[in-house]
Amino acid sequence: MANFGLTVISDHSLSDQSQDTVRAVRALNGPAPMLVSGYTAEFLDLKASLGENLPLVIAIITLTTLILLFMLTGSVVLPLKTLMMNLLTLAGTLGVIVAAFQWGLLDGLLGYDGPEGMETATLVLMFAVIFGLSTDYAVLVLARIKEMHDSGLPNEEAVAHGIARTGRVVTAAGICLAAVFLAFTTSSIFFMKEAGLGYAAAVLIDTTLVRALLVPALMRLFGDWNWWAPAPLRRFQQRYGFSEGA
Repeated sequence: MANFGLTVISDHSLSDQSQDTVRAVRALNGPAPMLVSGYTAEFLDLKASLGENLPLVIAIITLTTLILLFMLTGSVVLPLKTLMMNLLTLAGTLGVIVAAFQWGLLDGLLGYDGPEGMETATLVLMFAVIFGLSTDYAVLVLARIKEMHDSGLPNEEAVAHGIARTGRVVTAAGICLAAVFLAFTTSSIFFMKEAGLGYAAAVLIDTTLVRALLVPALMRLFGDWNWWAPAPLRRFQQRYGFSEGA
């Protein structure tokens, strides 16, 4: 059977019209399978793959984070609160990226004249890295607070001492990381600019607004409920849980 090829040229390869064209061609019935290639087709395949696999990835990351933080803290409240704080960091980062690259508010500052949009693959990778960094900072802070709480301090004092011990370290680390990431924005490559700005924004949001303000405020508001867990889970954590010295 002979093979035939047809080339379709679009002024904007990733526009909605181009995507609709690819979908229409793939929906055609013919004597042979309709194979479509090109940037737009690859983009549609990428989005479809992300849509199929993203729920599983989110479930694995969420479950792993909850289990590990519970084994560290012995609480079912603190892991859930940490997930909420991580989501706030991700949301804030997404807002910065949208404002910078989709709305063009930072075009002059970044020297950017590329497409008004976000790189899908880079965005997914960036969110995974940001979630890991946020969880890392959360573990550092919660470990200190739990240490103070286990030593006999009430919740409010344990939070105050834990934040005092980790605040400077977390802030200094955040500033150093942000400086490194911001250097990526000097690149002329689109995804490097996007990733650099996103990572820097995430680190600064997480180490200032989230860890220095929201986390201690919520922990004080929750009081002793921070350390609550059902009796069976608490016994399991006391037997199999871990700490920095374990």
